[in-house]
Amino acid sequence: MEMLLLALLFFFSSLSQNPAAAELNTTRRALAGAAGCNIFRGKWLYDPSYPLYDFSKCPFIDDQFNCLKYNRPDRSYLKYRWQPSSCNLASFNGLNFLERMKGKKIMFVGDSLSLNMWESLSCMIHAWVPNARTSLVERQGLSQLTFLDYGVKLLLYRTQYLVDMETQNVGRVLKLDSIRSGDAWLGMDVLIFNTWHWWTHTGSSQPWDYIEEGGKLYKDTNRLIAYYKGLTTWARWINRNIDPSKTKVFFQGISPTHYEGKDWNEPTKSCKSETQPYFQLKYPANTPPAAVVVNKVLSRIKKPVYLLDITLLSQYRKDAHPNVYSLHNGLDCSHWCLPGLPDTWNQLLYTALIG
Repeated sequence: MEMLLLALLFFFSSLSQNPAAAELNTTRRALAGAAGCNIFRGKWLYDPSYPLYDFSKCPFIDDQFNCLKYNRPDRSYLKYRWQPSSCNLASFNGLNFLERMKGKKIMFVGDSLSLNMWESLSCMIHAWVPNARTSLVERQGLSQLTFLDYGVKLLLYRTQYLVDMETQNVGRVLKLDSIRSGDAWLGMDVLIFNTWHWWTHTGSSQPWDYIEEGGKLYKDTNRLIAYYKGLTTWARWINRNIDPSKTKVFFQGISPTHYEGKDWNEPTKSCKSETQPYFQLKYPANTPPAAVVVNKVLSRIKKPVYLLDITLLSQYRKDAHPNVYSLHNGLDCSHWCLPGLPDTWNQLLYTALIG
């Protein structure tokens, strides 16, 4: 893994630099240091006041994330609060969020980890206004929850890759240089993008037959390089279509998995037996190569995109997955229980939005 990471760093450092990178990096640092420190570096503290909402009172949790409904026996994973090293996160206030976002549209764009975060935010707000009038409309690939008294719309656009996938005569084709579906993302006040996990799928779980780039079809290619090219296409879409005075753009960051205990120096384990976070500051596994790709693409984009740098703080949370306590059969060390870790991701988003 170290050799792969070094090779990727060399590959991406060899690409031309965008002259706007220095200005963008200043913008990204301003997000991380909104309260005078890096809000993405810190530690997990036990907090008996957590969780932020009651799972049984939130109507928006999907069964694949509803660990308590499926009888997870331990509860300590619910009780951890993220504490940055030299400042505090803004305490989430759902009523304040609705008042600040009155009349605005907030869209999550991505895969089931975007669903994880969208449902988390819905529950966090609902806990503050449990009697508020709401409307939930779900269509193929698009869901919209509206808090009617405030005109706040939380939308979810499901897309595994951000770039297009279409059916052609040869089969299902993943198009690395095409985003036609982006029209659905226009007109939003806040966009939160995410993609990565599906880029690693192979065999029967791979939803495409060919990759297309520049009009040429490929049976397969290096997935990280494909990811870089797909994200670069997305970055071009942002540059062409986003007016920063009207739309604030976030990238959700790379959400880690915990299938291999060697990542936290316990080779025989997976998330199934984990009930506590990893408490040491230096997580044994390296930075995921996909996070290197994300940082490279964001360093070259012309428009401001704010990175929710959730990777390291989420790596610590080997205890927070559904494991076997969800609707899905088998072990799930990819998604996250609700209530749980995505609530912290939304606290970080809230801090960024009100800062």
